[in-house]
Amino acid sequence: MQLRFLYRDDCLTLAPDPFGRDRIFAGRNNRRSMKGLITAVGLVLLFACQTFADEHSAFARITVYWHREGSGEHASWNGARLRTGHCAVDPKKIPYASKVVFPDATCVAIDSGPGVVSRKAARSCGRNAAERNALVIDRFFDTKQEALTWAKAHPHFMTVQIVTPGAKEGKVEIAEDPGSSRRPILPATVASILGTAE
Repeated sequence: MQLRFLYRDDCLTLAPDPFGRDRIFAGRNNRRSMKGLITAVGLVLLFACQTFADEHSAFARITVYWHREGSGEHASWNGARLRTGHCAVDPKKIPYASKVVFPDATCVAIDSGPGVVSRKAARSCGRNAAERNALVIDRFFDTKQEALTWAKAHPHFMTVQIVTPGAKEGKVEIAEDPGSSRRPILPATVASILGTAE
């Protein structure tokens, strides 16, 4: 004897099993609702990750640099004029125009260099795995005296806060989003963000 119950609301079918056990088979509505649930959870996770990706902490080896004779006054990647409050970063780890918050000041990431990208300073003077794997951030100062004074007064390794362009406004003043950080930023765009005239 075959028993069949069809409920219109949830389309459940109760059918006998050929082995004598009864099983419940889900209809189309349950499949649709499960797909909808999975899609909704995926979208929530996607937007939650984007929210938390705008601001984060990073352990970094902090180095300093300044104007030198014959080295010029401009950043290597875009020609913007360097001044105190700028820093060099690896653009694959920290996007250009990001704010790097130190304990005493906030700097804008506008420069890069081979020593920063290769993390030579962290790899050579790190005493443990965490220090050897740290990012390198090269902080710019107008004079050699300012740079060396800051370097002596602060630890070589520290945790810094990184606020990427387009992050929600919090305690730190945020630069306006010049567009996607994955494409090159033109010098005029950086100048408008920094409030300097070229």
